[in-house]
Amino acid sequence: MSRLGNLGARLYRGEVGYDFIGNRKIWYGVSILITITAIVGLAVSSLNMGIEFKGGAVFTTDTKAKVSVSQAHEDAVAASGHEAIVQELGNGGLRIQITEVDTQKADQIKAQLSEDLGIPEAKINADLVGPSWGEQIANKAWAGLGIFMVLVVVYLAIAFEWRMAIAALVALIHDITITVGVYALVGFEVTPGTVIGLLTILGYSLYDTVVVFDSLKEGTAGITKQTRWTYSEIANRSINGTLVRSINTTVVALLPVAGLLFIGGGVLGAGMLNDISLSLFVGLAAGAYSSIFIATPLVADLKEREPQIKALKKRILAKRAAAAAKGESAEDEQDGQDGAYDEDTEHAGAVVGQRRQTGGHGRTPRNRR
Repeated sequence: MSRLGNLGARLYRGEVGYDFIGNRKIWYGVSILITITAIVGLAVSSLNMGIEFKGGAVFTTDTKAKVSVSQAHEDAVAASGHEAIVQELGNGGLRIQITEVDTQKADQIKAQLSEDLGIPEAKINADLVGPSWGEQIANKAWAGLGIFMVLVVVYLAIAFEWRMAIAALVALIHDITITVGVYALVGFEVTPGTVIGLLTILGYSLYDTVVVFDSLKEGTAGITKQTRWTYSEIANRSINGTLVRSINTTVVALLPVAGLLFIGGGVLGAGMLNDISLSLFVGLAAGAYSSIFIATPLVADLKEREPQIKALKKRILAKRAAAAAKGESAEDEQDGQDGAYDEDTEHAGAVVGQRRQTGGHGRTPRNRR
């Protein structure tokens, strides 16, 4: 077994683990710092909205221009008075995108580009995009995002509980804020592809979160009937038990996205891939982080405010203190007092990842995920 596989097995069995819950204030602080940086970047730099949202004109040539891409960029800026995006196409032609251009202005720019690029005006195709169409796209994107958030909260509140729904919602907002902030800082263009990427990474983030929540729900079933583990301790074991799985899933998902971003957009110069690949790359990384360091610790914080869970923690700590005063182990004293629950919790709660899988009305043997 590989070293990572051996570590994963030990985490799975509860033999080792990192105290994510105990150090949650550190991760909260890190997240707040990253979020503030993203918000400041958004306020200072603002988003570079694409032509689909701002309106403008796209000029394409089907023949190779007599000037370089950099020179064509300078000519386009000089002809329009606006910032331009110039990309070389596979046939050697150029794609020149200029925002905030109306029909009359587009005709003037087309004539000037024909002269500067050395291409007949008939060989330059101009497509206009109105700002009203972009506004409709933006409104639909916001509506889709809002509906997604509402459905997520409703589903998690029904499948788990409202505290987990709130924690998942906070994690999703955290991921969106960071991704949007990175776009503002980097200056990449925001297109409909970016919106699609955002909605996609929310699904990935939610998947990782639900995996941990499912393990936590099973591990804490009937928790008040025992006095061995607190809610936070079982939550911590839930994270550790699914940690390697989350890392593996994220790494496998990030590899092809990194290929699109760094090789496709960077090395090969396919800039149109950047709008969706950057949102996927940043969002997947932020989603894995928030599932581990934000969502579950926040659930533990909310849950331990309940009177029952708070009283349970108080009893457990008092019992451990009494056992320590006697020079005994609290777990040794616990043996034989909690009955069948402890035996079951040791497998289902403490050693997270080992669960019951049911089918129909019967019960299959325990399997490891």
